[in-house]
Amino acid sequence: MTAATESRAAESGAGGGQWLELYRAMTAIRLFEEQVNELYRGAKMPGLAHLYIGEEAVAVGVCSALRRDDYITSTHRGHGHCLAKGADVGLMFAELLGKEAGYCKGKGGSMHIADHANNNLGANAIVGGSTGIATGAAFSAKRRGTDQVAVCFFGDGALGQGMLYEVMNMAALWSLPVIYVCENNLYNEYTHYLEVTAGAILDRPRAFGVNAVEVDGQDVRAVRAATTELVARARRGDGPSFLLCNTYRQHGHHVGDVDRAYYRSKEEEQEWQAGRDPIALLGAWLGEQGLADAAALAAIEAEVREEIERGVRFALDAPFPEPGEVTDDVYA
Repeated sequence: MTAATESRAAESGAGGGQWLELYRAMTAIRLFEEQVNELYRGAKMPGLAHLYIGEEAVAVGVCSALRRDDYITSTHRGHGHCLAKGADVGLMFAELLGKEAGYCKGKGGSMHIADHANNNLGANAIVGGSTGIATGAAFSAKRRGTDQVAVCFFGDGALGQGMLYEVMNMAALWSLPVIYVCENNLYNEYTHYLEVTAGAILDRPRAFGVNAVEVDGQDVRAVRAATTELVARARRGDGPSFLLCNTYRQHGHHVGDVDRAYYRSKEEEQEWQAGRDPIALLGAWLGEQGLADAAALAAIEAEVREEIERGVRFALDAPFPEPGEVTDDVYA
């Protein structure tokens, strides 16, 4: 019932079959998030969720260049990262619905999912809060003498958090195998990043001597290619990197943010949805290369949709935890 392609070693390359797998993985994230929105609107999901729709190429492009034993840390907008690293859709839905079968036994919810089987060290509701966790994982890998790599996902809002700069400083000093992935979707909640972010973004990691690269976050092929090089660099012991992925969230800051006209225009949204949608871009390229026609892509979508529906049914039917377990596995 897995919703995304198994993480593969960067050196494996990407043939036509793998590009179809990446298309499937992005489609799975899209349909998962659409279902999350429906669960919220139907009052079946407690709390809020921050949808990843529009940013799928970043999670899939990055995670497809990783091995299963490589680490990731995630964010409050983290469903895409979890799924791209190999999470099961049924267990994901169960966690969102507060069910015992969920990854954190229903106690983590949307913003705190962890999947240790796939070395996903967890999503984090604190902006920039997982930067230290990922850097610590990279430090551990280096001390243990493995060639594991840690990837830290965060949004442009984390550029205002001091923790990020503290850990980049340490990562550069100790040459740690960590990649800081900044998903710049243009908005810090409801404020354009240019209003709160001084200077050029890449100047910040470069000030610490951190290798920094910028990529089109809507192009999964470009994201994968850039990540593949950075992962190889980290495995060689050449230290940390910073990957700036320019992307866009098609929905609001969270599922309740339905009227966004006061901070961004409908024209802007339509431009990104019509011309810069990552799934449509890869689908068009697959067609141009003769790797898949419209019927093949439709078949992939139908297969994924069935998988998502099975996952939802599993979660809805799953039991809630017993009340007496409320303090079990809770450490803070």
